[in-house]
Amino acid sequence: MKKVEYAHTKKKVNRLGFGSWQLGNTEFWGYMSVEDGVQLVKHAIKKGINFFDTAPGYASGMSETIIGMAIKDQRDRVVINTKFGHTADGETDFSVFSLRKQISESLERLQTDYIDSLLLHNPGFDILEGKTLHVQELKKLKEEGLIRAFGVSIDTKEEFDTVLDHLEIDVIEILFNVFFQDVSESFKKARAKGISLIAKVPLDSGWLTGKYDEFSEFEGIRMRWDDETIDRRAKFVRKCKDITQSEDLTPYAMQFILSYDEITTVIPGIKNVDQLRDHLEYVKEALSPETKEAFIKLYNEEIKDNPLPW
Repeated sequence: MKKVEYAHTKKKVNRLGFGSWQLGNTEFWGYMSVEDGVQLVKHAIKKGINFFDTAPGYASGMSETIIGMAIKDQRDRVVINTKFGHTADGETDFSVFSLRKQISESLERLQTDYIDSLLLHNPGFDILEGKTLHVQELKKLKEEGLIRAFGVSIDTKEEFDTVLDHLEIDVIEILFNVFFQDVSESFKKARAKGISLIAKVPLDSGWLTGKYDEFSEFEGIRMRWDDETIDRRAKFVRKCKDITQSEDLTPYAMQFILSYDEITTVIPGIKNVDQLRDHLEYVKEALSPETKEAFIKLYNEEIKDNPLPW
């Protein structure tokens, strides 16, 4: 896998990263034992994946805990990206005064003395517009060596453009996939500012695997979709299958994201060794220009002016 420079940290990361919301998470993603999670992370590292995205709010801190258990004897081999603002006990707290406390708790769970990158986890526009003291405090933490880089995790183009216009940061984690393409219009501006980009939700919570249709039944976090949203997504999935001439959309969805050089790494939620193996295969191939253009055309003609809800 190709490695690229990450967020001015003097470290390189593989462009296939590892999203960790599912680690230890029974509420949203089904049962996974701590031991299975630890072994999965260790196996990913063995196979060359070295970027792990997590957060205190993922599985009430268990995601960070599992990663910490897996990396404690090989910390120098990995890049850890965690977040601030949503705590392990389910509270939302973006107070500057709690920043050090939350980082300290993450460091303890991760069994490390530094975090490679810390992101503000879906903060409000007052923070994104630079009206608070968060960036100044994060710079202090960076100077002290507790963090090596910092940035934000956000969802929309409006947020993306606001950050690019107002904040001096190292990293942006952004919702980007075949069904959410509008942020790509600002990728060159992010690159010009030297910002590393992490692509989250690359498979649209499973829709871009091709396994769901309008008759699928959802549980957990996927129950957020209403009937109209499900019908629209099902229609777009069928069109993607026509474009690719494949029932399995996963490789094409992943390759679409990586066809943008501005994307530093993409973070699918990998739940088992089989999925890990498959993703490692998917990123070996490049998306054809024709397929990429067809995905862009689908978005521009049918989604852009009537965006899908997350």
